[in-house]
Amino acid sequence: MSNYIIQQLDEIEPVTCPCGSTRRGFLRPDNTTVSQHVVEISADSRVHYHKKITETYFILEGEGQMELDGDLVDVRPGTGVLIKPRCRHRAIGKLRVLVTVIPPHDPDDEWFD
Repeated sequence: MSNYIIQQLDEIEPVTCPCGSTRRGFLRPDNTTVSQHVVEISADSRVHYHKKITETYFILEGEGQMELDGDLVDVRPGTGVLIKPRCRHRAIGKLRVLVTVIPPHDPDDEWFD
């Protein structure tokens, strides 16, 4: 077993998520550290939060806003956002985002009010 993992994120089949669609990389039983997702944000993304997961969003394309615990923050390419557990969040606008998830994504840790 090597000390690295290579994955071509653009070749992963997208799945629906509260923000639009996502290609989730590095989701494997031998990786308990981090996952990385390329997310295509739809204009109608849904407010949600995680109880255990910390996420960072890095805006790759588009301009819009992030709603973070009710605050609206303008975002554009190059903007980074760190989202701690229990922060209610969503992206607004048509955006392409690189999301880093620590620990890796857990579908059971998506919560809605």
